[in-house]
This record gives sequence, C-alpha cells and structure tokens, in this order.
Amino acid sequence: MPNAAAPKADGWFRPTLAVVLAITTARVIGLAFNRTDLFVDEAQYWLWGQDLALGYYSKPPMIGWVIRAFTEIGSDAPFWIRLPGPLFHAATAMILGLAAARLFGRRAATLTALAYVTLPMVAVGSLLISTDTVMFPFLAAALALYLALLDRRSPVLALFCGVALGLAFLSKYAAVYYLLCAGLAALTVPGARPGWRAAALTGAAFLVTASPNLIWNLANGLTTVQHTLDNADWVRDPAARAGLNLAGLGAFAAAQFAVFGPVLFVALLAAATGWRGLQARVKLLVLLSLPIIAIVCLQALLANAYANWAAAAYLAGTLVALSWLLRRHRAWLIASFAINGTLCVIFPLATTVADRLQVNDRLLLERYVGRTEMTEAILIRARAEGLTTIVADDRDVLADLFYSARRAPEHIYALAPKGRAPHHYAQRFAFTGSDTDILVVTRSSADAPCADAIELTAIAPASGAYRAHPQTLYRAPGNCQTR
Repeated sequence: MPNAAAPKADGWFRPTLAVVLAITTARVIGLAFNRTDLFVDEAQYWLWGQDLALGYYSKPPMIGWVIRAFTEIGSDAPFWIRLPGPLFHAATAMILGLAAARLFGRRAATLTALAYVTLPMVAVGSLLISTDTVMFPFLAAALALYLALLDRRSPVLALFCGVALGLAFLSKYAAVYYLLCAGLAALTVPGARPGWRAAALTGAAFLVTASPNLIWNLANGLTTVQHTLDNADWVRDPAARAGLNLAGLGAFAAAQFAVFGPVLFVALLAAATGWRGLQARVKLLVLLSLPIIAIVCLQALLANAYANWAAAAYLAGTLVALSWLLRRHRAWLIASFAINGTLCVIFPLATTVADRLQVNDRLLLERYVGRTEMTEAILIRARAEGLTTIVADDRDVLADLFYSARRAPEHIYALAPKGRAPHHYAQRFAFTGSDTDILVVTRSSADAPCADAIELTAIAPASGAYRAHPQTLYRAPGNCQTR
C-alpha cells in the first residue's frame, strides 16, 4: 500500500512526545490525589497479580502480570495499581502518531497522538486500570506494523506484527477483531493485501505468542471462553435468549459519542459515507474500526453491551477521524479538542472530591467510594464476635474484602457454588467447611445461609457503592451449607 504522496513526516516526534509526557505527568500527579476506592474489577485484577498464571477466570493474563510488575516496583496502594493506565495510554498515543506520520504526514502525526491522549475513554482509562488500557499499546503496535508491512513485505515486520497482536490478545480477547477486520479488508481492498507469505508469518507468530493462554484454557475447562460466552449468552441458545433490545442498542450507540468524543465519532461515520472516494489506506482503517462497532451493536441489539466493548475500534478510528477532519473541517477539529480536553480536566478533578461531590443529594461517583468502609465494618463485627473466617456470596464484597483486608489475619472465602463457578472467587476460594463458627455476609434480600445461622446485623450505608446493596451478617456453624 505505497504512500509516496504523503506529506513530509519528519520533525514531529520530539515536540509531540513533550506534550504527551506533560499530559501524562499531570495524570500521574492526579492519581496521587484520587480519592476513589479500587473498583471491583480493579481489585480482582490486583488479586490475579498475586498469583501469576497463564490465564484467569474471565480475562487473559496480561493485566495481572502488569499490575504485579508495578506493585513490585512500588506497593499495592491504588496509585501503583492504576499507574500503568496513563503510561500505557501515552505509549499508545505515540505509536498511533508513528502510524499517522507514515500515512498522512507530520501534522497529522502530532494531532493524532494528541487526539488519542485526550479521548474521553483515555481520560477515564488513565484513572482506572482496565484490560482495554493494557491491550491498547500492543494493538496499536500491531496496527502500525501491519501498515508498514503493506508497504514493505518484510518477514521481520510480519513476525513482529504477529507478536504484537498476540500480546494484545493476552491482554484482551477483543484483539481478535483485528484478525477478522484485516481479513475483510484483504477481501475488499486490493491495497490491504500483505501477501500469503507475510499473512502466514503474522498468523503463526500470533498463534505462538497467544498459545500459553490457549493451552491454559484447554487445561482449565475453557474457563475464560465460557465467561466470554456468558457475556454474549444469546449465542448458547439464540432461540430462547436472543431478542430485539432496541433500547439497549440505542443506549450503546449513544454511549459511543461519549467514549470517543462526539465530534470524532461523527467524523468517523462521515468518513465512511464517502467510501468510494477514500484512498486504499483509509479504507483499510475504516474496516479496522467500523465492523467492530457493528459487531458490538449487534450484541447490544440481541442482548446487551457495555459502552467500552467496542473500544478496540477507536485506534484505527482515531486515524480515520483525524485525517478526515484535517482535510475537510478544521474548525470542528478545534471544537473536538476543546470538548475532549475539557473532559480530560473534569474527570481527574472529580476523583479528588469523589467522597463529597454530589448531584441531587447523591454522590456522583457513588460506585467508586464506600467500598473500604464496608470492609472495615465487616471486619469490626467479625472481631467483635471472635470469628476469623468470613464467607461472602457477593462478588463486589469479595473483591473489596480480598483487597482491603489483604493484611488482616481473617480468612476470606466465597460461598461454594452449585454448578459452574460464577466468578473467580467461587472458582479459586470456595468455602469447604470449618471446625469453628464463621461470619457469613450476604445480600439483605437473600435468605439465611443455613438453618442454624444467627442474624447479627445489617450494614446499609446511606451513600457509596453499597447504598442500594445492603449486606446482612450472620454467625453460622462451620458446616453451614450454601443455598
């Protein structure tokens, strides 16, 4: 896919890197003042990092490895657990800048890097650690290497592209979208065909890199695959479980304006409408973005989908939107930076007052505060009763207990499941019985865990993550059976 007509691409890297590093430094400083508790997923990822493996219940292993590396450097405080976020996004921005420089020239390179690092999803991803964040630099590297491979069919480039995509897969299975999209592009865009040898080398390198997790899944009953199917549960039984969830589709589609930024999302869609007039390299980028959004829209229509499930689309999507706005609507490009830049300031500031920022007498960031307080209340009651074993049935409570009580002497377990484990805690820390009484924590709406259980108290916070999910504490014999 030659690009001889592209503008000059030199001289952009250092000044762009300086700006990206300045934004990243501000984000790292902001993390030190972040007053939110670790969210349930973040606490679970931290726990995974305490037991390094080639796979985990619901995700591939990279995020556990990354968090473990950073906590070994620093500590297991929330700052260090979340620190990879802004750093990985900075790396992704510069990699996308390299790809843009090759395709569209130095001005597009700088603006692409700055547009990415100021995306709303990146602003949030710099405050909370997630699998998307860990995947992005590897996926961006795979994209940049693939674009280079189309210009120069080098075996080395093909191998590195496959390795980068494999590392992205070890971070989040959404990386597979790029294989599907690249295949679609090869079928429809002549300039997007790397040749059979290069494609085979890339595929082989991908499989070798991804193989540790594939082997782990085979050895563990396809645990992660089963969880992925749970998220798209209509696949198991389309006739019974699939339906037309128009409200869900509308909510997901509307959320993409917030995830990517309203101007950039419109620009991405607008660029695709002029398909016939697009250059081959832009067509490829469109096919590496919009099909992902379409697939997740289908999932939202048939069942449900979270706003970030199409996040992989917005790496190539950033390149498309920026190149289109630069050519056609530079005033809207300025507006995009103004809108997204404002959100990048508001989001971290909000976390510094998360425990008192209210809207209509409710904490705006309610899901991210009050978790440590729930753990403390449970531990206080356990010690008052002289109980050293705590058993819970709620994944959120378990996540908070395992993290917030990590230095406490109490032993934490999940109620043993009947059938397939519904989460990591039930899979790895299922309660099997005790010679002494235990403290059982369960949702207040649930029945007593067993006939001999004695209700002690209910914990019903007036605000925070458990405001709508009060928990009831029971003293129960060690042979208390699960419901």
